Amino acid sequence: MRALVDLPISLSRESAVPLTVQLAGRLRDAMLSGALATGERLPSSRGLAAQLGVSRTVVTEAYQQLYAEGWLEGRHGSGTFVARMDEPPGAAAAAGAPAPRMARRDVPGSDVINLTPGHPWVRDYDVAAWKRAWRRAADLPPGDYPDPYGLPRLRELLAEHLRRARAVAVGPENILVTRGTGNGLDLCAQALLGAGTRAGVEDPGYHVARTVFAGRGAEVVPCPVDEDGVVVDALPDGLSVLYTTPAHQYPLGGRLPIPRRERLLAWARRTGAMIVEDDYDAEFRYDVAPLPALYGLDPARVVLLGTLSKSLAPDVGVGWLVGTPDLLDRIAAIRRAVSDRTSGPVQQAVATLLEGGDLDRHLRRMRLEYARRRAVVVEVLSPVCRLRGDTAGLHVLAELPPGLAPRVMERAAERGVLLDTAERHHHGRERVHGLVIGYGSASLAQVRRGCRILAELIGEAVS
Repeated sequence: MRALVDLPISLSRESAVPLTVQLAGRLRDAMLSGALATGERLPSSRGLAAQLGVSRTVVTEAYQQLYAEGWLEGRHGSGTFVARMDEPPGAAAAAGAPAPRMARRDVPGSDVINLTPGHPWVRDYDVAAWKRAWRRAADLPPGDYPDPYGLPRLRELLAEHLRRARAVAVGPENILVTRGTGNGLDLCAQALLGAGTRAGVEDPGYHVARTVFAGRGAEVVPCPVDEDGVVVDALPDGLSVLYTTPAHQYPLGGRLPIPRRERLLAWARRTGAMIVEDDYDAEFRYDVAPLPALYGLDPARVVLLGTLSKSLAPDVGVGWLVGTPDLLDRIAAIRRAVSDRTSGPVQQAVATLLEGGDLDRHLRRMRLEYARRRAVVVEVLSPVCRLRGDTAGLHVLAELPPGLAPRVMERAAERGVLLDTAERHHHGRERVHGLVIGYGSASLAQVRRGCRILAELIGEAVS
């Protein structure tokens, strides 16, 4: 292979930018421009360090950063290579891209690019591990009604998973296995709400929470959020429950700072409200350290909801509810009364994925995949609009002037790009305007193409 010094790569020791950051940026630019092609092998860290006259640590750290962002991949015994950046034409459609959930006009001769939020990438998984998990589940005989708390072994494994992934110290006695976030919300509503109660939901926020709470007889109270998350000082008294997404506010993308988390918990203790914390995509972070879950700061006042919908696939239908043993006892009694249950074979398959480390390996792969797509979104769109929420999760908010987002969304749909608006997620008065862009279900090539179309449309609209 040609030496990288044949490319326009130079580093400056006089610059205030660290050499590692300079090198990672030069390599990233070379891959974006095509000067370094997909599949091309990079020199060893020792060799490149000698060529550029820097320490090996500089090169090693630059490579590690690009690995984390998904630009590079390693092949056992073969070296470091430029990761695959595109898919063959039509590959995504052949693989069965998920159907768009928003109306659009047909675009002859083009593939639809789904950039609506809420959809993960479900076409890249370990087939052998998946089959092994289901074979293990099939080896077990059919059972009676499953335990309303969940499979004991799965609860133990989920407790270990939460300790590793979210630094939440819990035992299996604190975990109840659900069918996902919607099921967990409904169980909380049945246990904590009823006619005459008031439930707070972030505004803008997750519409399913509003629907579930209203369906259980509660008055739904919109609670304002800002760029960091729920505004504690604006919370009303008299709430029985507050639903919040502090790890990555949906849909604005804020991460609730620790001082505000502490004020929120103090508010809950003062008013007697329970906080329902939705940890829906907390496994995915970029360039930021994890913040502690609210549950870990005050288990007595918080119920923590988690799901495999974003980390594995919505079709699996497994999630979890973390709370005090007495609350779980109440919820288990409700499940028995209404015959609500999570499939035993599905729980066994998930337990096998956790037990063998397959789910952890899948999460590591997907962090790299999503980091690559997130980098493309930021690269293409940040010159034309302000982005929020790009440090975590699977979506960002592109802020636009009032009234512009619906027009841009319609024009994008005409060109085969499906988007969502922030306006649609409000319960009360619209205060935040823009497009909610999900990069989970589209391929890297589709994300790049869709964002370029969007950048063009935004540029035309604001000029």
